[in-house]
Amino acid sequence: MHHTLYRLALHICSLAALIACTTPKTDTLRPEPRPLGSSIPTYTAPSQASDTSHRPQQQNGESSETLIMHEALARALMNNPDLAASSWEMRSGAARADQARLYPNPELEVEIEEFGGSKDQENSGKSSDALKRFDGAETTIKMSQLLELGGKRSKRTRVATLEHSVLGWDFEAKRLDVITEVTNAFIELLALQKRLVLTGNLVQISQDLFNTVTERVSAGKVSPIEETKAQIALSTIRIERDRVKRDLESARKKLAATWGSITPDFKNVTGQLETIYPPPAFEELLDHVSQNPDIARWTTEAKQREAALDLAKANRIPDITLGAGVKYLNESDDETYLMALSLPLPFLNRNQGSVLEASYGVSRAKEEAAAAEIKIATALHETYQNLSSTFDEVTTLRDTILPGAHVSFNAAREGYREGKFSYLMVLDAQRTLIETEQEYVNALVDYHKSKSLLERLIAQEL
Repeated sequence: MHHTLYRLALHICSLAALIACTTPKTDTLRPEPRPLGSSIPTYTAPSQASDTSHRPQQQNGESSETLIMHEALARALMNNPDLAASSWEMRSGAARADQARLYPNPELEVEIEEFGGSKDQENSGKSSDALKRFDGAETTIKMSQLLELGGKRSKRTRVATLEHSVLGWDFEAKRLDVITEVTNAFIELLALQKRLVLTGNLVQISQDLFNTVTERVSAGKVSPIEETKAQIALSTIRIERDRVKRDLESARKKLAATWGSITPDFKNVTGQLETIYPPPAFEELLDHVSQNPDIARWTTEAKQREAALDLAKANRIPDITLGAGVKYLNESDDETYLMALSLPLPFLNRNQGSVLEASYGVSRAKEEAAAAEIKIATALHETYQNLSSTFDEVTTLRDTILPGAHVSFNAAREGYREGKFSYLMVLDAQRTLIETEQEYVNALVDYHKSKSLLERLIAQEL
């Protein structure tokens, strides 16, 4: 009896070792990073799960007074919480792929019968005393193994592996989203810094003009009403400067939030807000749109849906369960052997509903892929038009309108000081200058945001 149990245990251990050797682990892999930001290190979840609620804040470089775009991107790609969550989801997909590779566990069944009797047994060939004890017991030890037919394990593994690849594309799309989010937040902060400088200059101009008006009122050359109007104009631009300061603080916190920080550790950002370039030809951009992960993922998604259909068809084939064991007879100290075969009869459930659902999934993937291409192509065209128009707007404001506004205001101010022009003319020229300065900064922001979105759509820098 003991020798039999030892041999059976040895067979079970050998089978388990064989199965373990044929189930390699899947590492977390993701598609080749798109060119946009590919040189900047990105967070990758470790292979061993840990408590991420207290994950230390890791920043690239020491805290500084001034932050450049590359430093902001490096911080965000290593510490953005949403990107980190997406990386952990990739790890989960890899674990599901590993699980799909595993064979079904064997089953060990032990059955003891013909013991514990309470009455005399007639025609049983066994005494009642033997039945009351274990002397007449029969012990059956059987091991069963489910054998999957139709290539279910390999098809199941392929489905899980392709699902993992789709998660990799989603991670890449999230990485590009983070780059775009950081870029836009950085642009807004740059623009607010420029607005603060501009409003500071306008406050000084308004103060000088107010002093001029005050002198002319004191000399009795103009009405005191003009001094009141000048005071209102000065107060208005001061209020605008204070608002820009508040917006600037909010923008700093918004940028810091992209790398999971609630307290900015920098004072200013530096960059070339006024550096612009004419956009390339639209056809050139259209050639690169296929590398957008939101489009590229659908090739893998379609393969995954087709693999799911193959698995659903394979599940129509019933699996068999083979069993073998030994029966030990205590009374005669003898052993007998047994074998078993179990096969479901697929009369009612042939997995027809799952096959139909999977086939619908394949058709749906094709439609979703076409919809994604149309959506991104439309966004590309719209963004390109915005980029082209804002480039022209910035160029016109910078080269023509803004210099003209400065010349007009300076001429009006000097003419007013000499008594040639009325204060209303000066006030109108001042208002035009302020509006033109604001339009220029707004056009620069629109240009850079359109450029950032265009780079997200083609997944590379212009």
